[in-house]
Amino acid sequence: MKLEDRNAEHAIPDQLSFIDGPGGLPFIRVRNSHAEALVSLYAGQVLSYRPLGAAADVLFVSERAYYQPGKAIKGGVPVCWPWFGADPQGLGRPAHGFVRNRMWAVWSTASTPAGETQITLGLVDTPETLAIWPHAFQLTLEITVGATLRLALTTRNTGDAPFDITQALHSYFAVGDIAHTTVTGLDGCRYIDKAAGAGGTVKQQVGAVHIAAEVDRIYTDVPPRLTIMDGALRRAIRITSEGSHTAVVWNPWAAIAAGMADLKDDEYQRFVCVETANADNEVVTVQPGGEHRMGMQVAATPH
Repeated sequence: MKLEDRNAEHAIPDQLSFIDGPGGLPFIRVRNSHAEALVSLYAGQVLSYRPLGAAADVLFVSERAYYQPGKAIKGGVPVCWPWFGADPQGLGRPAHGFVRNRMWAVWSTASTPAGETQITLGLVDTPETLAIWPHAFQLTLEITVGATLRLALTTRNTGDAPFDITQALHSYFAVGDIAHTTVTGLDGCRYIDKAAGAGGTVKQQVGAVHIAAEVDRIYTDVPPRLTIMDGALRRAIRITSEGSHTAVVWNPWAAIAAGMADLKDDEYQRFVCVETANADNEVVTVQPGGEHRMGMQVAATPH
């Protein structure tokens, strides 16, 4: 669909418009009385969220991110689905599933009485997806841009047999300096330390999470509220989840960052991923005609 056609069908005057993004990818730009945001239809990915009057974006996107078909965009909130991490069946399929490098459809846009902007993006199975993952599905991402950013990922099974999924909202949160950043709310939770080796080592969190080396952890049985304390930017980023009892905390640190073509060598210092997920042993079975909803709300406040 052409840009002018998308604007004719779904634009909201003085609030939502469709624009050409880097690489010619179609973006949605939101500007309302609460916040500004950017959403890429390619990958169904929120790339920017800045509350009104905020000094910095809540989300991080690499200056070297790819904006081209077949490549994932490093930053914002990529959608990992219908599996998180490596191909669970070892068939050589891409890590984190197949929806973060596909064009999503715009199913609806709306303005709420409170002045928030709502966007619903969607995907359904095609012959191409069925060749990769043999299940009929309907996947929707509801995005609400207001004083908070709210995302809800809903999986519907439109086939005649149950299927299993793991998934994540792989959120990259911008911080002023990783050395002055902590993640709170995980004290006492067990986690799989993927940085310790391929199989991971099970450990238990003590106190806040401090990042001074590579961190790649899957936390289990997590509470619904986590907080990123961003000391350099003097703000707290509060994450409230639903339909999820797993959280992933990731920062590649210097050596791995230096080997990533789509990440500048020093950019690891300016983000931390805290991901709302159903991962590892939190496998979700979706029955025929059934659905599963996983979501998060993000609020940034001074501290």
